[in-house]
Amino acid sequence: MFYAAGRAIPLAAQDTLPLVRGLSFAGNQAIGDNTLSIAIGTTNSSSFARSPLVRWLGLGEKRFFDPVEFRRDVLRLTLLYRQSGFMEVQVDTLVEREGRFVSLTFRISEGPPIVVTSLLVTGLDSVPLAKEVLRELPLRTGAPFNRFLLQASAHSLESRLRNQGYPAVEVFRNFSVDRRARTAEVSMEVVSGPRSRIGPIRVRGATRVDSSFIRQLLVVRPGQRYTERDLFESQRKLYQTELFRLARVTIDSASYDPESTVVPLAVQVAEGRSHRLVSSLGYATNDCFRGGAGWTDRNLFGTGRRFEIAGRVSKVGVAWPQWGLERSICSALKDDPIGSSVLNYNVTALVRQPRFFSPNLTGTYSLFAERRSEFAVYRRDEIGASLGLLRETSRRVPITLGYRLTYGNTTASPATFCAFFNACTEDDIQRLSEARPFGIVSAGVAWPRQDNPIDPTRGHAYYLDVGHSSQLTGSAELQTFTRFSGDLAWYFPLGSSGSVLSAHVRGGLIFTPRASLDTSSGSFIPPEQRFYAGGPNDVRGYDRNELGPVVYVVDAVSGDTAPWDSTLGLVDQGQLSPRFSATGGNTMAVTQLEVRVPAPFWPSRLRLAGFVDAGALSQRCHDLLRSCVGGTEEPVEIRVTPGVGLRLLTPLGPIRLDVGYNGYPAPSGALYLNLSDGSLQKVRDNFQRAEVSRFRFHISFGEPF
Repeated sequence: MFYAAGRAIPLAAQDTLPLVRGLSFAGNQAIGDNTLSIAIGTTNSSSFARSPLVRWLGLGEKRFFDPVEFRRDVLRLTLLYRQSGFMEVQVDTLVEREGRFVSLTFRISEGPPIVVTSLLVTGLDSVPLAKEVLRELPLRTGAPFNRFLLQASAHSLESRLRNQGYPAVEVFRNFSVDRRARTAEVSMEVVSGPRSRIGPIRVRGATRVDSSFIRQLLVVRPGQRYTERDLFESQRKLYQTELFRLARVTIDSASYDPESTVVPLAVQVAEGRSHRLVSSLGYATNDCFRGGAGWTDRNLFGTGRRFEIAGRVSKVGVAWPQWGLERSICSALKDDPIGSSVLNYNVTALVRQPRFFSPNLTGTYSLFAERRSEFAVYRRDEIGASLGLLRETSRRVPITLGYRLTYGNTTASPATFCAFFNACTEDDIQRLSEARPFGIVSAGVAWPRQDNPIDPTRGHAYYLDVGHSSQLTGSAELQTFTRFSGDLAWYFPLGSSGSVLSAHVRGGLIFTPRASLDTSSGSFIPPEQRFYAGGPNDVRGYDRNELGPVVYVVDAVSGDTAPWDSTLGLVDQGQLSPRFSATGGNTMAVTQLEVRVPAPFWPSRLRLAGFVDAGALSQRCHDLLRSCVGGTEEPVEIRVTPGVGLRLLTPLGPIRLDVGYNGYPAPSGALYLNLSDGSLQKVRDNFQRAEVSRFRFHISFGEPF
């Protein structure tokens, strides 16, 4: 069954009706194409149905031309314009036929609008903060007399006054229009009613969850000034617990008197399922096969607390069981002897308390044991506990405060310790690798204001974090630092075509005191706390963790009295490839600019992208703009890499293919020879591997930022 203007078209009539292949508007300035297309009943066929290359396959949604609805569309557009203040609008049409296809054009002559010459609001003499109530109303003097904006202005007045404690407010609208002079005078009379406070709160529908606990979750309290905003926040707080499939916080109309200063409330809930069991199975380039499972009790012991126990594993098929997948579909892990040699895992037991002394404060406690790794950089084994507090401000800006205490050890490349921690002896490396306590206090603020967290098209998102580790927080002496990081993103729609311009800035600084070892001294930042860059989500002209300081390690050729000579000869001839290891840095700055546009073919699901990424990652010595390389200071090098991408939209988010171009030589770093006795021998200071390709390919899920 196919459709024309929303009506089902019988199969027998489809052979006689032409197919809509083009729909456009001409002459419209005050109202955009997107708004006009929504107001009419005639719609365009999908790109598959319009394309001469694939329409013979029968793909795509077909929209047939209905002459009756088309004539009604002229009236719909005329009414829309007149309601928007353009009383002299003229709408003409152009129909172009080509075989079984038609292209439709609405030609619009808008004419001069009716202009608002005066806007008067009365009845606010007794209302406090009246200027705030009148601030930036949708309808303004000097603008076209838009009936929709007049209605929106009245609703804005009502909403603002309800948030000041006037639940019974009413706004009466009046206007007079002079068609000959093309002017309009508008007035709105406000009847505020009494300013009120919250009265008794009645809870209905609760069976397993205690009604007193539901009242504790509410932001509103008896005796508090009535605001509609607090009712919405209370309702949102109930939904956040995931205890209820329905939650409503409204005025109890059965016992409410509009003349009274006391407003009774009714809380209506419908409880959802108390338990949930989830599992997952997946594959990723840097994880090979991975899986997880978790069980949740949303109403622990009937107290409304949330209890979760979950576990996940990765590196399956490479670390355990050893199926040899590093030689096939998980070939990227063959160069990761640190993080992929053993199974990575996490087991966590968590209790979440939705009301922690205050309805606006949520507390989370957890116990965990895990092994995690960063590709070709480090592996961290630890057990520990954490406490987190989350508070949302009145502007819905979440602020977090956390404390995490663990006991574990970090395994990294010996060359990493030697090159950047000045720990080259076996004793120093052993000391840095041994298990020790680590406690960190962190605070963060998030301000997400994008329209879609998975595929944003407008708005912004700001994230700022600070963390401090010292002996006062429970850390060992060698793990003392202060870490600052920020992540900022902006999204701008380009017209009504669906194109988006996005920008992203990410940066961070780490400060740490001098730490003394047995045989050397230097600034030590644990590898898992350092910054890393390069990969599918920042500078895409580089592979993962490839941007910034690196070292190279090559195993010495055995059976030679001077192994470095033979080994270096094989390296220079290209017969032996050193292993790449990122060491991270304490200073990072990354900026990205990307444009996404609908593809000419299948634009509803396919997008093209062009981007420019720039970034710098360094080990800061003293000057912020200079880095330490081999113990000396050198200027920080900024890398700029352009590229193109493809986005396939799915119900779960976009699948992304990005190709970045890197015109720079391969990153240089110290080359270490791994001798048969396990010791390291630096053989070159500025080794560079041969470049295989200037292009970097990244396949991932979700937008890069």
